[in-house]
Amino acid sequence: MGAPTIHRGFWTRDLRADKHWPLLPFDVPAGCRSIAVELEFDPASGAVIDLGCEGAGGWRGWSGGARRDYVITPEAATPGYVHGDLEAGEWHVVLGLHRIPPTGVEVTVTIRTDVDVELPQARPNPPVPAKPRPRGLPSAAGMRWVATDLHAHTLHSDGTLTVAELAAEAVAAGLDALAVTDHNTVSHHAELAEVGRRYGIALIPGQEVTTEFGHANAFGDIGWVDFREPAANWVKTVRERGGLLSVNHPLSGDCAWRHPLPEHPPLAEVWHSSWQAREWGGPVAWWQAWGTTATPIGGSDWHRPDVGVRLGAPTTWVAVDAHARNAEELVPAVLEGLRAGRTAVSADRTGPVLLPVDGKIIALDAPGTLVVGPEATHKVRFDRDAFDPPGRHGHVLCAHDGSVLALAGTPH
Repeated sequence: MGAPTIHRGFWTRDLRADKHWPLLPFDVPAGCRSIAVELEFDPASGAVIDLGCEGAGGWRGWSGGARRDYVITPEAATPGYVHGDLEAGEWHVVLGLHRIPPTGVEVTVTIRTDVDVELPQARPNPPVPAKPRPRGLPSAAGMRWVATDLHAHTLHSDGTLTVAELAAEAVAAGLDALAVTDHNTVSHHAELAEVGRRYGIALIPGQEVTTEFGHANAFGDIGWVDFREPAANWVKTVRERGGLLSVNHPLSGDCAWRHPLPEHPPLAEVWHSSWQAREWGGPVAWWQAWGTTATPIGGSDWHRPDVGVRLGAPTTWVAVDAHARNAEELVPAVLEGLRAGRTAVSADRTGPVLLPVDGKIIALDAPGTLVVGPEATHKVRFDRDAFDPPGRHGHVLCAHDGSVLALAGTPH
């Protein structure tokens, strides 16, 4: 054990403008058995400082503003960080200067290597809960609709549950698939397959690529996407690696989408849990302006059980190969369904739904509502009403007061 590396600095808004993600170097010796990092600043100042780590061999994790310290060893790591070989060479603590007060803030980072460390004891896995009966929506021959939530977090970023605890909640909510999309890290990916098999749910690898100018979900087991790059690079990187990218909650407060993009990603999180007053047409207007050829999806952005957000609210229905039944088979099937645009989004798992099936639109459990398309409007008269779509893209199911009940994707 050598002397600690200590970085002290006074960060101002001017410095933030020049260097949003400063790198603080430290050396890791050969055979190192641990790295321990501690961040100190006065939270009463109003500052928000994010925290991460880049190893000599690549990215090792991110906890954003959720943590003030982390530990990495060959065998284990703080959630959000990737354990494994501590390669010798120059490493960096990565800071994110998310909020700097007008008066500036004093920041101290202390790094210790090859010291005795203690990681929190793992929590016991919850029992596998009973799952509600599937809804059995009408589908094309050889296909079936699976109830999916495409946006959720664990304690690998700023959520409060383990991957197993989140999976149990999702099964109890009646979901067939759940994308686990922690912020700027993929440390949770290593747990997903095993936990999915245990709980009988498809856990889709994801990363919420997170910056102050907008968030995007990268879906698929494609490795880490560098959030510090321009957003246009995210689109290119995810496409080249075989994944899918969505723009997230584009009108959601200070998380609204403000990145310029010459090429739009294939998916758009039109329906986010923050869309509470659904007579407000902002998200649909954004979708129409962005381009309704973007496949609509929804996400709860679930973080913890005590804030009034429910898993599966909204629910994204994805039409998948009917032969894909177990969790292992469903993960690629859901990704393929998203890639093909076979989606429908409803307020929750049991609400009215608008399904694209064999070139028709089927409105289910929605008599007396209206389907609004780009070229015409259709009045729904029956509990199950199938009709030719009023225009090619951008179909929206509305109640009598104009509030949005469901969205339909366009298979391609």
